[in-house]
Amino acid sequence: MTNLRVISTLAVMSLAQTALAVGSANDTPPTPTETTTVCKDGMVWNPETELCEAPAQESRLSDDLLYQAAREFAYAGQYENAQAALAAMTDQGSDRVLTYMGFTTRSMGDMEGGMAFYQAALEVNPDNLLARSYMGMAYVIQGDIESAMTQLIEIGARGGKNGWPERALLEAIETNTPSFY
Repeated sequence: MTNLRVISTLAVMSLAQTALAVGSANDTPPTPTETTTVCKDGMVWNPETELCEAPAQESRLSDDLLYQAAREFAYAGQYENAQAALAAMTDQGSDRVLTYMGFTTRSMGDMEGGMAFYQAALEVNPDNLLARSYMGMAYVIQGDIESAMTQLIEIGARGGKNGWPERALLEAIETNTPSFY
């Protein structure tokens, strides 16, 4: 099957079932919280203390809160702040930390470094669909549509049919413009 036929087939399937995937945590941009609306200079809102706190490993901020802050910072284009939040997480080898380190590194212009983080994330968890989607988008940026298609096929084969990672990568391939969240 040609790349164009695969893309067309996936597009039709995606349009038909998009409503089923909308609403999950990975399908929507993070909702701005006090982290990006009140806190300054990369501080993270702690809902328990109702204070902005520095994202340091010795802080009281949980890994989940730091991860959500990293996503929020990344979506707001605050890549350095996202990396600081990620660096404060206790499990630096987790695929979610490595995926967002890849995304922010790539977004700051270091394509090779970003790809290394995506590879590391996939070594930890080959089923990390977000890492595969972001890696595919990096391939689109590099003009390597064949490798992007490989990641698109892997996403579908690993249970990601019609989810955000597949839809976003498909759109990037079709428009030659990657999504940046």
